Amino acid sequence: MSNKEVKAALKSAREAIRNKDYKDALKHCKAVLKLEKNNYNAWVFIGVAASEMDQPDQAQTAYRKAAELEPEQLLAWQGLASLYEKSDQPAFKEELPEIYQKLLKLYESNDKQKWCEVSRKLADVYHQERKYDELARAWHKLIKVRQEEGAGDEELHELWKKMTKLLSDNAEEQDNEIQELLVIAFENALSTSKIIPSDEHQKLYSEFISFLSKLPHKKSRLQRACEAMTADYPSELFPQEALSLYFIQSGCSSSEAKLCYSRLHEIDPKSGPGNIGLGICAFYDKKYEESAKSLAQGLKQNISCTVAWYYLAQAQLKMHKYEDAIRACNQALKLSTRKDMHESDNRQRNIALQLKAEALVGSGRADYVEEAIQTLDQLPDVLNDPLLLALKCRAHLNKMQYDVAFKLTAKLLTSHSEKGEAYAVKGLLCYSQKKYDEAEESFQNALQRKPDTADYYFYLGLIYWFMGEETRRDKSKALTHFLKAAKLDPYMGRAFYYLGQYYRDVSLDKSRARGCYKKAFELDGSDGEAGAAAVDLSMELEDMDTALTMLTSVIENGRAGTTKWAWLRRGLYNLRINQHSQAVVDLQAALRADPKDSICWECLGEAYLSRGGYTTALKSFIKASELNPGSIYSMYKIAAIKQAVGKYKEAVAEYQLILTRVKEYVPAVKGLGECYLMLARNAIVDHLDKTAADCLEQSLDFFTRAVKHRPDVSCLWKLLGDSCTTAEAISPGNVNVSVPGLLFGQVEKDQKQKLDKFELLKLGGRCYGRAIKLSSSSNLWCDVGINYYHQAQHLSVYGCSNETSELLEKSLQCLKKAVMMDSGNHQYWNALGVVANCKGIGNHALAQHSFIKSIQAEQNNTVAWTNLGVLYLQEGNVELAHEAFKVAQSLEPSYVNCWIGQALIAESVGSYETMDLFRHTTELGMHTEGAKGYGHWVCATLQDKTNKNSELYRYNILQMNAISAAHVALSKYTERIQNDATAFTMLGFLNEYLNLKIQASEAYHRAVTLLKNAGDQERLNFASRNYGRALCAIGQYDRAINAYMSTTLSEFDGICGLALAYYKKGLFKDSIKAYEKALSLTTSEQEKAHVLTALAIIEYKQNKLDNARTLLFKCSMLKEPNIESLQALCTLGLAKRDVTLSSAALNELLKHLKKGDCVYEKCLLSCALFSLQGRNITAQRQASKAVHSNPGDPVLWTLLSRVVPHCAPQKSKGGAVAGQVAQNLNFNHAKALLYSGVNHLAMGRHFSQHKYNNSLKMVQRAALLFPDDPAVWSGLIAACHTETSACYLTGKKPKHTGLESALATAVTTNVETAKDLPATYIQAFKSWSLWQAITASKQTGKMSNTEALCTKALKSHPNDSLLLLKKQIHCEQLLQSGKPLSGSMLEELKKAVKSNFSSVSAWHWLAEIYKTQDMMAAAEMCYRQSLQVASQQGSLSGKLSSLLRLAQLALTVCMAKVRSDHWPALVQEATNEALKISSCPLALLFQALLQFIQKIGARDTRRMLERVVYQPEYPETVTSVARWYLLRHLHFKNDYELLDVLLKNAKANGDTKVLELHKELSAA
Repeated sequence: MSNKEVKAALKSAREAIRNKDYKDALKHCKAVLKLEKNNYNAWVFIGVAASEMDQPDQAQTAYRKAAELEPEQLLAWQGLASLYEKSDQPAFKEELPEIYQKLLKLYESNDKQKWCEVSRKLADVYHQERKYDELARAWHKLIKVRQEEGAGDEELHELWKKMTKLLSDNAEEQDNEIQELLVIAFENALSTSKIIPSDEHQKLYSEFISFLSKLPHKKSRLQRACEAMTADYPSELFPQEALSLYFIQSGCSSSEAKLCYSRLHEIDPKSGPGNIGLGICAFYDKKYEESAKSLAQGLKQNISCTVAWYYLAQAQLKMHKYEDAIRACNQALKLSTRKDMHESDNRQRNIALQLKAEALVGSGRADYVEEAIQTLDQLPDVLNDPLLLALKCRAHLNKMQYDVAFKLTAKLLTSHSEKGEAYAVKGLLCYSQKKYDEAEESFQNALQRKPDTADYYFYLGLIYWFMGEETRRDKSKALTHFLKAAKLDPYMGRAFYYLGQYYRDVSLDKSRARGCYKKAFELDGSDGEAGAAAVDLSMELEDMDTALTMLTSVIENGRAGTTKWAWLRRGLYNLRINQHSQAVVDLQAALRADPKDSICWECLGEAYLSRGGYTTALKSFIKASELNPGSIYSMYKIAAIKQAVGKYKEAVAEYQLILTRVKEYVPAVKGLGECYLMLARNAIVDHLDKTAADCLEQSLDFFTRAVKHRPDVSCLWKLLGDSCTTAEAISPGNVNVSVPGLLFGQVEKDQKQKLDKFELLKLGGRCYGRAIKLSSSSNLWCDVGINYYHQAQHLSVYGCSNETSELLEKSLQCLKKAVMMDSGNHQYWNALGVVANCKGIGNHALAQHSFIKSIQAEQNNTVAWTNLGVLYLQEGNVELAHEAFKVAQSLEPSYVNCWIGQALIAESVGSYETMDLFRHTTELGMHTEGAKGYGHWVCATLQDKTNKNSELYRYNILQMNAISAAHVALSKYTERIQNDATAFTMLGFLNEYLNLKIQASEAYHRAVTLLKNAGDQERLNFASRNYGRALCAIGQYDRAINAYMSTTLSEFDGICGLALAYYKKGLFKDSIKAYEKALSLTTSEQEKAHVLTALAIIEYKQNKLDNARTLLFKCSMLKEPNIESLQALCTLGLAKRDVTLSSAALNELLKHLKKGDCVYEKCLLSCALFSLQGRNITAQRQASKAVHSNPGDPVLWTLLSRVVPHCAPQKSKGGAVAGQVAQNLNFNHAKALLYSGVNHLAMGRHFSQHKYNNSLKMVQRAALLFPDDPAVWSGLIAACHTETSACYLTGKKPKHTGLESALATAVTTNVETAKDLPATYIQAFKSWSLWQAITASKQTGKMSNTEALCTKALKSHPNDSLLLLKKQIHCEQLLQSGKPLSGSMLEELKKAVKSNFSSVSAWHWLAEIYKTQDMMAAAEMCYRQSLQVASQQGSLSGKLSSLLRLAQLALTVCMAKVRSDHWPALVQEATNEALKISSCPLALLFQALLQFIQKIGARDTRRMLERVVYQPEYPETVTSVARWYLLRHLHFKNDYELLDVLLKNAKANGDTKVLELHKELSAA
């Protein structure tokens, strides 16, 4: 290719680039380079094309190649610059400045405009890379070039301005050259500004000043700039503030600086620099308060001004505000550690550290000592500076490290003996060690060296204050020095505090003292002692307003959790003026400041108590007592509060605790007496008279102890009188109180004397008299009047009319005296009315007048209205009585007496609401009249047999639980009133209803005893008959016979009762004679039927069944057949197993029964008859029908649970549920739990199947509830045996073995002690339990023990079953020895079994013996024989057991691979028959195993096994076997999916055997 072709190719490349066909351009360029490798334009064009095609590396290479070829040519460098500008690669950016510099050299001589453009770009790059040195030089050179070219001022202004913006970032960190260039730039920019003043010019000036303020060495230029800007902008704050900050930083306080501060403050009073400057000036003028205020104001605006914090710390230190000074120093130190601080500020940091150390030490706080020492250690050369060394010594003194302080003091005196601080520190050391003489000498030496130091004078004053006795008496020297200290340092609060102490304690000038305390507190707000003293003196001077104002000010200005003393005193002030809620708030705030102050807690408790907050007050006093266990006051208040809230027993314990510390603390002794008095009154309300008497005795003891120490206190004698008078409500028989001899003036004062009720009341009257002598008051006269009234009431019972009249007259006069002394007290008028209305006086007019006056004195007077109603009722005015009671009810609906009055009115007018009203009185509270009235109406209603089915009866008796309520009420009544035979008779009647037989006999006996001397033979006979009936019910037949014989025996009921007693005693002939006599006295068919039925029962007892049947037939032939007679006839038929007689009697009974009558008896007889007829399912259905008709009757549910296991064992699950329902309906049905357990036994549910709902748990609960029932213990034997058998079957170890023998002994003991059990029943119990114990012993393998039990049983109960069992044991021993049984032995066993032909279990056992001898056919015959026996007996369980054993026998032969069709067919036949009886899982298992043996891989095999395995209700013992064989089947079929399902089931049921088999089969 020629030169022309090269040019043509380059031209084509240029055209391609112009047309943006960069690939074509590259092709042309490559063609050129083939000819000319160093063709400059070709490389440039390649760079351009590659750059446009986004191939920067190729473009760079091309441009670099071109630049190397011709370095002075522009195109390549321009291309590189363009490429680097567009690219983001860091490497390109780093090379860009170099390219720009190359371009600058190339443009410098020929193209100034391009040079300037490149210069600007280079400056931008330097700015981005923060290369301020290069940036400044480049920009400055650019401006210089433009100046040389004659650029205009406007362009130059913009350039200088742009330079200031570019270099203003971090200008203070640049070197001096750059900073100087920036200063020049600012000055030129300002000088070239056209419009002055203007916003732009002002802003530029502000930026210039801000820049200069960052440069410490440009202070003069800063001042000139500020002055120049101020001249241009006189109203602008910024230059003034900057200039002020300049003066502040330089520490200048000249007149020029003050003028600047003042001018700035005039323009803006809130200006930070202005206030700071004025504060510094004030500090130098020793105006420390003004200084601190101005500095604090200025720091709000300029918080980063370090110098201001220094001055603020110094000002606060001068004013002894150490906490504030420490905070200021901390802020200054925080600012001094900033990165922008210079090394020149290190000196100021040291000053701040020293100031902080002075503040920490000066505060004197022990918790600041460590910080003070650490602060001093940060200062350089501490040990050589006397001031710092003295501070360190004082810090160690504050920490009480006297050894260290002594060493430092010695060093200070040695090295700086000319300094006053050295002697001052020594004086402090001696003062702290109470060496006052040496301390005095040291401070005097210090004053010689520094005579105007206030601290030295203050400490000298303290020394003289605490020095020896002489100076303590004469405090004038101390006063002189405190005055001097206060004069030299008017901010020293402690000096004023001690001046206050002097004026208060020495001069006794409270007013001047208060002024000094107030001044001290004003100077140091943290000085609580001074503030508290000032407030206390103000209160003493009765200047409450000043005190309250001061407290409020302190509280409002104080921080949360501080100023405890102020909160405490304001709280006490509010408590004194009865502002209880505010007092609580204040005292709570005091406690927040110091939660461990026991006194504050006590005060808070008092505040709570004053507003009625007993609970919170109690908590407060308990807290106070915990903080100060020695505080008797707190303990007393705790006891007093518990007493006030009615927790008398707890209060007694607290008072007793006080007396263990202070033996005769009278308030505690009095409190104990009051507590026992209140306990006695509460016991009286609950009718616990004996308890009340004991409490009264205790109260008298403690009140006597109190009187012994303070006989001059009237209230103690009154309390003694109250205690004695309280006994008036207690029954006389329960009052026999021991009273200390002191009350009787005995010489031996510790001796006690027993007093009865009247003597105790008389003693109460004398005590009231003693109280009146000490302090006569109306309430004491009223108390003594009431006491006389109670004495009279007590004597009136015994007929002492003369003494009674005299006492009543005294009572009346005393009450009149009380009314005269206080006629406005309604209680006095009411008491006067009661006394005037009593029988001994009978002044009804005075009584009415008194009651009305009482009502007038107190409108809401329930008691007076009630008493007025009683008065009207006595006079026969029922309407007025009703109105009075009605008003009383409206005033106080819970007052029982007014309701009793209404009940009496209702009774008098014959209202049907009478009983309901009396019932309401017993609900409101216990009152003897209400209790007896309600008991009377309940008994009357119960005796009225005509209204049993009425709605009124169901409501009053059943719904209102009347029998129990009346029983409780009468029990309390008879405890209080012990001479009312009628009440005891009613109580006995109710006890009989509640089946409380012993209590009934006791009540009737009491009634008989009371009536023996009453002369009323009719009532006595009635009570004796009741007593005899009760004695007969509790088995005391001899006493019952005597009770009946004590009557006239002329009434039908008495003779029948005697006959029953004879019958219960076993005297049948006497009983028959008595019943025959009663038969002659019968007045109705029903009575005759009852007597004939009783005679029939006696004949039955004598085994004269025909006579009994004849008598019962006579009953049925009467015009009005008796239900009980027909029931007895039916029962007789059942006992004789006479179906015809039982059916006829039952049918006749059903004809005469109404719907709902005798439901249980009817159902029981029906079920028994059906069972006798062999219709077991019908019997179960009959019980179910009765339950469905009466689902709320627990007796029927119990019967159903009892019937199910006997008649329908396949429904045992339902029977178990029925038993549980019965027990839920009535907790007392223990038999229901027993029957539920039997049902669990019947369906085979034991512990391993259900942890809680199983037979053992059920029967255990029954045994716990009713341990005296032998049937329950028998059931427990069966349950334990079942659990043991289940454990053996599952391969587990039984938890308990040998229990059956112990339980059998318990059964024997129970049946022997039980009454009214037939002999056959007892014998059956003993035999069965003994048999069960033998079976259990045999099961455990203890053959010798089993044989011994059999021998023992044969001695007491010889029978064929035991003989067979003994042979079985002998046979078992032979089999265990491994010896084969001989033919003769087998024949002998067969004969023994045939002798027990009807025993299914015997045939089963013989079959098992044949199996051990491989005599399978003979075993089959035994099983078939047992099946026949069970069928004959109608025993479903026996049939099922025989069929399953037969199937198992055949299956065993099949598994032995014996070829015969007989055995598989036998398995199938037996299991099918078993499944007809019950859905037995074991039968299904046997069928599945037969299928497994015959066809292991068949689908039916898996289906039948799965049917057993996955049935959730089947026993685990059955499902485990089926699971084992199913696993083998699935392994045989390699069905891994079903294997996983089976293994999950095995894990869920804990079947480890199956899991182990799976491992073995998988490994094989």
